[in-house]
Amino acid sequence: MPNDLAALVGSRICHDLISPIGAIGNGVELLALTNGDSSAEMALISESVNNANARIRFFRLAFGAADADQSVSRAEIQSILAAMATGGRLNYNWTIPTDAPRPLVRCAFLLLQCMETALPLGGDVDISTDGDDWLLRAEGSRVNIEHPLWDSLQTTAPDYAHSAAQVQFAMLPDVLGMAGRSLQIDHDATQITARF
Repeated sequence: MPNDLAALVGSRICHDLISPIGAIGNGVELLALTNGDSSAEMALISESVNNANARIRFFRLAFGAADADQSVSRAEIQSILAAMATGGRLNYNWTIPTDAPRPLVRCAFLLLQCMETALPLGGDVDISTDGDDWLLRAEGSRVNIEHPLWDSLQTTAPDYAHSAAQVQFAMLPDVLGMAGRSLQIDHDATQITARF
């Protein structure tokens, strides 16, 4: 199978950014310990570094290369999602009790980004399995589905022109195909349910 160039670029960017962001976080911690600085400014810097670190880890799994034999530990997934929820619009409940195949985590993370776009006021997302299927349920006070965009997830030759903010919608059908999965989506005014 040829290399997925977009995934390799994603992996490279995340790999190159995670070390400097981690170093900034360590520096902030040292400053706080050395100077006893617990000011609001230092707290804001620390929160921003933690959020950036979580996003890079999330992006590495969502947009990076994923070999079929790789897995992701449950602890790592929960750590990433907990950090993403801090200061974010969504709360995540990952109930899959074991480590998970990285290609399927990649599908789930791309789908989480799709769901985030449809929940402008935030909400809660449950990620579970039902037999061999993965099930994601997002619930919020308002669900905003842009039908042509969401329809692009289930057509083989979509003519939808995705923007940079919608790249997860453009990538997800191919990533699902590589994982041997198909997607089913239902939604109403307050909930989105996706199964793959």
